[in-house]
Amino acid sequence: MKISKKTTNRLPAVSTASLPDIVFMLLFFFMTVTTIKDNTLLVDNNLPSADKVKELTKKDRIIEIFVGKPSPELATILGAEPKIQLDDRLAHVKDVGPYVLSELAKKPDAIRNLVTVSLKVDKNVNVGIVSDIKQELRKVNVLKVNYTTYEGSPERISQ
Repeated sequence: MKISKKTTNRLPAVSTASLPDIVFMLLFFFMTVTTIKDNTLLVDNNLPSADKVKELTKKDRIIEIFVGKPSPELATILGAEPKIQLDDRLAHVKDVGPYVLSELAKKPDAIRNLVTVSLKVDKNVNVGIVSDIKQELRKVNVLKVNYTTYEGSPERISQ
């Protein structure tokens, strides 16, 4: 008489003891590398479209300036004239130069010459205010200017 043991070929159970460590390590990683942009947009910013665009990849080398009509909540107080937004405040054209210089001072010395000012101008804004901003940037010798657009076929203005 033969007694045979029934053996099953099962894989050993996976230990989940280190799972909480892995979860907390990922949580801490994402908490340290994630930045939250807390600037609220105070102006309407419907950007124009362009067919030849190039993305700025180095976000630490960009200073953003928004131009557009005030948002509907602020339009009742400020009117419908285009305004300039620097960080989270509305400003005048004469404030652009000092703002850009203060932002440049925050950047490391190695990349100060590589910084680009990105103008995010609403497509319904007249070119006069953009020209005034560029004049202020010339006064402080900041000559790298980028116009932010959406990718797509540009709208043609018929005359």
